[in-house]
Amino acid sequence: MSSEFNQNSYLTKMDKSISSFKKDISTLRTGRANTSMLDTIKVDCYGQLMPVEQLATVSVPEARLISIQVWDKSNVSLIDSAIQKSDLGINPLIDGQIIRLRIPDLTEERRKDLIKVLKNMSEKSKISIRNIRREANEELKKKLKDKNISEDQNKNFEKIIQKITDTSIEKIEQITSDKEKEIIQIWTNSTILPS
Repeated sequence: MSSEFNQNSYLTKMDKSISSFKKDISTLRTGRANTSMLDTIKVDCYGQLMPVEQLATVSVPEARLISIQVWDKSNVSLIDSAIQKSDLGINPLIDGQIIRLRIPDLTEERRKDLIKVLKNMSEKSKISIRNIRREANEELKKKLKDKNISEDQNKNFEKIIQKITDTSIEKIEQITSDKEKEIIQIWTNSTILPS
């Protein structure tokens, strides 16, 4: 029934925001090779922008190496160019149809920059969740105005939405904290361990 308020649809939207945030921060380079680092790179190929994984087999043979086995030799230079234009900050090494990306140690300055980028992404995700809360509250106001729900129901639903919002924001803060520790830990380990 359309007069009913469905808080689950807003919970789903917030969960999608959290998933999107996780995917976005997985592309942050932390010093370890990770195939998702290439997710944001699009290659201008066959008249359209295509993700690298649709043009090549991407693997991580070592902790600090990404290997890209390009299927069509004519796409090697296109993928190389797309990687160089990206904000990865890595120079690809080309060996025939294989492109290798050696992940260098991150400098302390680069780590601080990464943490700033991470916090900025985190803040955008929190804003997205707050916007979903606002959308839910606007729907509640409309249902109250149209007399589809009572004042008490409105208050209860507002509390539920606020609780879902708080939980979602806590999840984003926890994910951010974990990623920040990962960035700092690699720096700490790399200053202790000889490379």
